[in-house]
Amino acid sequence: MKRLLINLFSIGVLLSGSALQVSCQNNTKTDKKEVSYIKEIDAAFMKEHIFDYEKNPTKFVYKGNKPAVIDFYANWCGPCRQLAPKLERVIHSYNGEVILYKVNVDNNRELARQFAVESIPMVLFIPVKDTPYQTMGNLPEASIKEYIEKILPKKK
Repeated sequence: MKRLLINLFSIGVLLSGSALQVSCQNNTKTDKKEVSYIKEIDAAFMKEHIFDYEKNPTKFVYKGNKPAVIDFYANWCGPCRQLAPKLERVIHSYNGEVILYKVNVDNNRELARQFAVESIPMVLFIPVKDTPYQTMGNLPEASIKEYIEKILPKKK
């Protein structure tokens, strides 16, 4: 009887986890299609649109015209999965004033190496004409907002 209850509990946990995963995946896919300021990128995109680290190996020269956030993550990383929805919520609240780029370090080892990513999640907050801020770990939403306020252009 005890074994049967454990098996039923395990099946229930697996089924509810699967439903939650499918639900979250569907919402994420929908959000990414609707929002143009959240983008998964690779090294070629980075060099062409954000920062060409081959041409400027010693100084970060941002090519963008809006502040940006780059989230270096991996799918297997628990803190990365916790941080991602917070980053996306905060980015959404700025209605396109800030762009969120996502870099999967497992698929983009060159970028992880170029940015010296040794621990994830690692996030870069990039102002248009200043030095980026680098953070590590699962940030609270309030901290994310503080960093974004630092990278937004100063209102006169």
